Amino acid sequence: MKASFRSVIKKTLPEPLKQNLNRMRYALERAAQLPLATLHPWRRQSIRSLARYQNCHAGERCFIIGNGPSLKQTDLNLLKNEITFGMNRIYLAFNEMGFATTYYLSINSLVIEQCIQDILTLPIPRFLSWRSRYTFTNPPDEDTIFLHTTYTGPIFARDIRGRLWEGATVTYVALQLAFYMGFKQVVLIGVDHNFNTQGKPNTTVVSQGDDPDHFHSGYFGKGFRWQLPDLETSEMAYRMAKSVYEQAGRQVLDATLGGKLQVFPKVAYRSLFE
Repeated sequence: MKASFRSVIKKTLPEPLKQNLNRMRYALERAAQLPLATLHPWRRQSIRSLARYQNCHAGERCFIIGNGPSLKQTDLNLLKNEITFGMNRIYLAFNEMGFATTYYLSINSLVIEQCIQDILTLPIPRFLSWRSRYTFTNPPDEDTIFLHTTYTGPIFARDIRGRLWEGATVTYVALQLAFYMGFKQVVLIGVDHNFNTQGKPNTTVVSQGDDPDHFHSGYFGKGFRWQLPDLETSEMAYRMAKSVYEQAGRQVLDATLGGKLQVFPKVAYRSLFE
C-alpha cells in the first residue's frame, strides 16, 4: 500500500519545521474559537460574572482538592471552615465530608457529558469548560460560569475572563482560578499524580470495573469513558504555575498524603491546622 501524501510529508520535513507548522495550525484553531467564546450571550454573561470574582479572596488561603486515592486517608472534616475547590466527581465525597466544597470546577468534556445532571444539582458556583455548552438544553443559571479553556498554547492566565490553557489537568485550571481570585496561599490535597491504569496519554478508554485511581471505586466505574492522564504535560503546567505564584509573592503547597508530584513544596497536612 502506498504511503499517503501526508505521511510522506511528515517523514521528510525537518522536525523544527513540523513543530512550527503545528504551532501555526493550533493558533489558527484557537483563533477560530474566539468569536463564539467572546461574543456568545452565555459567554458574555460568564465574563460579567467572572469580573466579580477578581481578587474576591485577596490574601486568603484555599485548598484545591484532587481526586486521588489518598483522599481516603485524608481527614477532610478539617476543611469544613476552609475555602475549597472541588473538581470533576468530588461530589461523590460530599456526604462523607459533611459539606460541599466552596466552588466546583470541571473542564473535561467526557466528565461533563456523562455527569451533567449531577453537576447542575450542586448548590455552589460551578465553573465549566465552554466546550460543555453543547450539553445544555436550557440557558445556564447564574451559578454556571463558562471558562474558555483550550488544549494548546501553553500559558498561565492571570485574567481568567480570556483563554485558559488546560495543562492536561483540571488542577492547573483551578490554580489559575485561585490566582485570579487573589488567594495568597493555595494548598493541594488529593493530587496523587500517580495512576495504576497505563496507556498512551490522552487516549479515551472505557472503564472495565472498579476505579483504582481515584478516591471512590465508582468514580470512573464500569462503562465510564475517560481519558488517560498526561503527567508530563501536567508537570510542565505545574512548573509554570509555581513560577507565576512565586513571582507574585504567593505560594502553592502540596499537602497530598504520599503524593508523587515533586513540583511544589511539601507540607504536612495536619500541621496546617495547628
